[in-house]
Amino acid sequence: MKIKLLYSCLLLAGTMGTAFAQDTPDPVMTAKIREEGLKHSQVMDIAFHLTDASGPRLAGSPGLKRAQDWAVSTLKSWGLVNTARESWGKFGKGWEVQKNYIAMTAPYYHAIIDIPKAWTPGTNGPIKTEVVYLKADSLSDLAKYKGKLKGKIIITDARPPAEQNFKTPEAFRWTDHQLDSIAQPPAPGGGRGFPGGGGPGGRRGGAAGGNRITPAALAQFELDENAALILTQARSGSVDGTIFTSNGASHADTAHAVSPNLETSVEDYQRILRLVKAGVKVEMEADIKTEFFDKDLDGYNVIGEIPGTDPNLKPQLVMLGAHLDSWHGATGGTDNAAGSAVMMEAVRILKAVGAKPRRTIRIALWSSEEEGDLGSAGYVKNHFADLRDMVLKPEHDKVSAYYNIDNGTGKIRGIYQQSNEKAGPIFAQWLQPFHDLGATTVTIRNTSSTDHESFDNVGIPGFQFIQDDIDYFARTWHTNQDTYDKIIPADMMQMATIVASFVYNTAQRDEMLPRKPLPAPRPARGR
Repeated sequence: MKIKLLYSCLLLAGTMGTAFAQDTPDPVMTAKIREEGLKHSQVMDIAFHLTDASGPRLAGSPGLKRAQDWAVSTLKSWGLVNTARESWGKFGKGWEVQKNYIAMTAPYYHAIIDIPKAWTPGTNGPIKTEVVYLKADSLSDLAKYKGKLKGKIIITDARPPAEQNFKTPEAFRWTDHQLDSIAQPPAPGGGRGFPGGGGPGGRRGGAAGGNRITPAALAQFELDENAALILTQARSGSVDGTIFTSNGASHADTAHAVSPNLETSVEDYQRILRLVKAGVKVEMEADIKTEFFDKDLDGYNVIGEIPGTDPNLKPQLVMLGAHLDSWHGATGGTDNAAGSAVMMEAVRILKAVGAKPRRTIRIALWSSEEEGDLGSAGYVKNHFADLRDMVLKPEHDKVSAYYNIDNGTGKIRGIYQQSNEKAGPIFAQWLQPFHDLGATTVTIRNTSSTDHESFDNVGIPGFQFIQDDIDYFARTWHTNQDTYDKIIPADMMQMATIVASFVYNTAQRDEMLPRKPLPAPRPARGR
């Protein structure tokens, strides 16, 4: 299969000969990595411990700490050194769900599919009460509800989604034609990132101007009126019992109080809404218990190393990582236990085959990615540079590259160069031994919205791999369906094998990977 790469002209340049010679992968080591990664894999056992055994891993939660402690212990057992949970700075309160029951009891009994919104309180014991349909188009409209919401469950208007999908399959693998398209430079102003939210949520504002109801104003009114529980329809894409989870309050230790808040499946929400709007009395019972954890407000990453062996190159680093935190509606199988398991398996493979890297290899399992890449950004700020002033720390010049996985369980089909033109021919060489596994594409394009950007933002080569989209955004990303069962073992083995090879090749080459020009500082915006 031909390589999809926009550097054919460079192949003819004599100056590339030396670089290509040193970037031809060692066939003996490549064979060992393939044998260990594809025939003796432990990646699914790692994924099991990070999901089923650890539970949901919301930032700051006990579940995340369970997974982190297991990862530290396991990395140490493989022989990695300097392995520990490392604070990256203040995060805020941890939070977890400890009990979650809600059902409609009148006009008949029906159990509800729901998830409490993150960082919201529980019901302080069992409640059984009427559902009130709150319809207000302006702040002045709220007056008619004053004194009527205490102890009630609140529901507001929300648009029903289209139930049928006649457009695209939820899961797909990239075709050769599609990969060829990815390999082309993006159109001016184009880009790629995570899809936006929006859609038929149940907490919309009303009239414009000074009389407008904002979601914050509505939430404050409900809190002031002592509503017992707020129902919210899960966001766009939440169909067939799938709920895309979210937070209902800030994790900051100074966060403002909110009412108990649940997201329900679209189907359940619309049933209740139709009944109350038709004048049918709806009663529900609920018992929601959540707990906040504020004794330690710091956030932590897991760090471990395979020491370098070349006295001249040992201080230099090759980094690989993935975020270990998840949302709380499930066990975060594809987002992102899959990525963390792949990266752990990659370093296990290197230890198992007896690799002696010239440079030090450092794995990082980040926390608080879901709140805005906080774990990786904090680590980069502490070790390499603060993007606000771009004053470089001594370690900045020692990182050859950082590799990231965070797009679900789909196998690797190539790599994004993140606009690093000189990295393209090198990556093309490194992918050649894996063409038979479907990894062929190198593209100049950028990808966004995950931890490699923390490195790229301060001028350190940071890369994310191209992966097949296995119902990631359609079904598992941030949802109650994101479980171990959605992880594909063969894809995980392929990913870990390729990552291990890339990391090893980066550690062995005479020179560090080429860098883009150093970016300008990004001062914090004033308010």
